[in-house]
Amino acid sequence: MSLHDDAIAVLKSYAGADAPQTQLRDGYLRHLAEHPDGMWKACGAGHLTASALVIDPERGRVLLTLHKKLRMWLQMGGHCEPEDTTLAQAALREATEESGIDGITLLSGGPVRLDRHPIPAPCHEHLDVQYAATVPPGAAERMSDESLDLRWFAYDEVAGVADTSVVRLLESTLARLDGAR
Repeated sequence: MSLHDDAIAVLKSYAGADAPQTQLRDGYLRHLAEHPDGMWKACGAGHLTASALVIDPERGRVLLTLHKKLRMWLQMGGHCEPEDTTLAQAALREATEESGIDGITLLSGGPVRLDRHPIPAPCHEHLDVQYAATVPPGAAERMSDESLDLRWFAYDEVAGVADTSVVRLLESTLARLDGAR
């Protein structure tokens, strides 16, 4: 199965929590149907990306990166690479690379949210498939060269530093964690 095929399967099984999430899912599926290259940065019409919100539920905190180009506090994530065989693998790879933490585990249940947002050229638009991940006990982060900073924030601090996309991702992640208990 190709990454494109995996993305279609993941999106078809994604049950958006509300009408806007369902509309995004349907838009992502249309995008992939219209653009065989819709998984890759080279797709001028926009492309899917994979990200993961890295959390430490035991300590009630989330790890955010100060993105070098966008200069915003964001979850870990980015472009799919040729070696990625699944969206989940791409999200986990990005989270591991950008956090420097080995042993990160994606939350079960597939993506937590979808977020479509414009970005500066040459990419133009990201259709982000957002996962959430937990860290192993005693995990120590290590900043990558893709970041200006890497920092843990208490859950209640996120709204003060990040945009609404990250806040909604955290809310959805915490709801999934509560549902799993």
